[in-house]
Amino acid sequence: MADQWNPQTYEAFSDLRARPFWDLASLIDTTVAAPDAGAIRTMVDLGCGTGTLTAQLAQRLGVQRCVGVDSSAAMLERAAEHTDEIVEFRSGDISEWPGGPDDPGDSTEPVEPVDLVFSNAALQWLPDHAAVLARWIGGVRPGGQIAVQVPANADHPSHTCMVDVAYREPYLSAMQGEPPPDPVAANVSTPADYAELLHDLGGVDPHVRLQVYPQVMASTSAVVEWVSGTSLRRFFRVLPDELHQPFVDEYRDHLGATVGDRAPYFYAFKRILMWTATATS
Repeated sequence: MADQWNPQTYEAFSDLRARPFWDLASLIDTTVAAPDAGAIRTMVDLGCGTGTLTAQLAQRLGVQRCVGVDSSAAMLERAAEHTDEIVEFRSGDISEWPGGPDDPGDSTEPVEPVDLVFSNAALQWLPDHAAVLARWIGGVRPGGQIAVQVPANADHPSHTCMVDVAYREPYLSAMQGEPPPDPVAANVSTPADYAELLHDLGGVDPHVRLQVYPQVMASTSAVVEWVSGTSLRRFFRVLPDELHQPFVDEYRDHLGATVGDRAPYFYAFKRILMWTATATS
């Protein structure tokens, strides 16, 4: 499958995308460290994207080693700009982290437990969050921490309108009658479910909250540019090139008719932030 991630498109709203990243980072407890450590020494950022925020977080936390993992070659090419003696970036399937000796060819090392697993806006692309979070927590040192953020906006017209368009012709036939499902709708659970899951996985005093981000966009049409770097990608993968722009144009018209053609436009974006420490023994 072609790599549909476009770093330039994704970073068009870098300020808005950075806010939940730093809100998630604020949940990290820098006063409680892993055993025999004065601070968080090692971390992994799963779904690191362009690596800009990864490197900044590593510097802010003062870690000794940080590994960013992503599956997109385009994103990792941009992330390479932030590589130094502490921060490195690797290609890998984050659903399989931390890998191990039984996973030949795994590229998501280190397999040694880390003090912090961090993942911002990446888990939603994966199914079976119970299994993935269990695997990630298994890669955390006793007394370490995990912090994860996922969007929870599948019920917003920005998402539902593109699904409506996907069931119109000629797009439906071009997708063999089966438009790709919205991964947020299919995979993301409720805050209460995540809190219970983190507890059941051995998390200590998990913190989970739903937060609405007040994203003020220049206009309703700006939402189309926002989702073109994320949610629209699944349609671009399966539609022929000549239908990409017509799909986007029809989606823009449908969205405007649904929420109104407004400038500016208040785009209320829901996200789930979750954090837990792991037991010390």
